[in-house]
Amino acid sequence: MPTKKSPARIISSKVVFRSNIFSVRHESVVEPGGLTVTRDVVTHSGSVVVLPVFPDGRILLIRQYRHAAKQFLWELVAGRKDAGENFVQGAHRELREETGYRARRMTKLLDLFPSPGFITENMVIFLAEGLTKGQAHPEEDEKITQRIFTLPEIEQWISAGKIRDGKTVAGVLYYAGAIVKKRR
Repeated sequence: MPTKKSPARIISSKVVFRSNIFSVRHESVVEPGGLTVTRDVVTHSGSVVVLPVFPDGRILLIRQYRHAAKQFLWELVAGRKDAGENFVQGAHRELREETGYRARRMTKLLDLFPSPGFITENMVIFLAEGLTKGQAHPEEDEKITQRIFTLPEIEQWISAGKIRDGKTVAGVLYYAGAIVKKRR
């Protein structure tokens, strides 16, 4: 039977693949309804997403190639949370690395699971304000273009299908509906 800590009971678990970004576990599990099933679970350390907003309300997006999607995507700043850092520290680091900007304030907007059917990744989206320009230091494989947009431009691009990255759609639309609306 499931325990109080977990609604499911793991019968067996074996790591079948390990990389520097994620691992895959093959598990036999008794789920809450009592059914015994086999699940393959991708384990991930978590990720941070940053929505950088300038004092005039404009938003910084980046564009980079995403091989899994086989295309360049416009998206919010994002990356994996490194070992030993919390989500806020990771957000500050990713913003500096990918854009060069530093933020005086990081405010948590959303804490979500982007694909809970098979991956443990916990993603936290932050609003970055009080931005100061600096020198970007992207990783060697990151070829990043930056562009500053207005919120209506981004919303129109989302509606037109020009922005298809899920974390960006979630972060921007939440910001527009929950934060901008309150500030008016």
